[in-house]
Amino acid sequence: MTQINRPLRPRRHSRCLFPSRTVAAVSALLLALTGCSSGASGKRHGEAAPVWRTDPGSIAALGDSITAGFDACTVLADCPRVSWATGTDPAVDSLARRLVDKPATHSWNFARTGALMSDLPAQVASAVRRKPELVTVLIGANDACRNDVSAMTPETRFRDDFARSMRQLRRTLPHTQVYVAAVPDLLRLWSEGRKNPLGKQVWKLGLCGSMLRDPDDLTKAAQERRAGVQKRVKAYNSAMAQVCGKDPLCRFDPSVFDYRFTGRQLSTWDWFHPGARGQKELAALAYRVITRPGR
Repeated sequence: MTQINRPLRPRRHSRCLFPSRTVAAVSALLLALTGCSSGASGKRHGEAAPVWRTDPGSIAALGDSITAGFDACTVLADCPRVSWATGTDPAVDSLARRLVDKPATHSWNFARTGALMSDLPAQVASAVRRKPELVTVLIGANDACRNDVSAMTPETRFRDDFARSMRQLRRTLPHTQVYVAAVPDLLRLWSEGRKNPLGKQVWKLGLCGSMLRDPDDLTKAAQERRAGVQKRVKAYNSAMAQVCGKDPLCRFDPSVFDYRFTGRQLSTWDWFHPGARGQKELAALAYRVITRPGR
């Protein structure tokens, strides 16, 4: 700043008047009177918090096989047309169909079958290039669904990867809204899916061994194993809820865990992933949270 050695005379049309003092005093006053500068920008003291919009114009979906529609149409294949987030099938009535005027050009699905929470930052990097107004996240089941309980992702690492993903998103898209779905109830998946004899045979191929291995084993050891998986899932959900809760443009949806699904909503190929009916229910749950007025 140029040294000021004489009193400043107020101009006739000046909107901001300040006395002549030292350079430090003038600088301090200018900082205090930021509203007097025509070039002032950024968040001002007392500025209202961001307002959640219930009609986003574009959607980017992140997550795992659930959002990719795996096993929802044919065996061992993704079926994005029935994805709860971006699908085009009218029977599912996805979020994109409900919210976006032009879903074919303003919705994108970056979910990948088998994805873990540690894969979320890479999906965020792909999504930010599209500058979506809404990002959906449904991920975490694979972190709990390992061959053995000991291989599950630790809660602290899960939390750190999610927090890192949110920071990465906010650096580029500070105004994008984020919908985060809870990890589904894997214990209920076991209790409902095991009612189907064919489903139990499919599970023997190695689906979610930590929870679904030996589905008819009701010994104390087996029950404790399943309880351990359930406890970890709840910890994942708590971590996402806490991180999301610190962001005024993030909404965490616990109803995905709380939903009392039955075998009717499961894939008839593996009795594990959501079928088309399950995808429709996920879309309805998300729509209610995203279109809820207020915070």
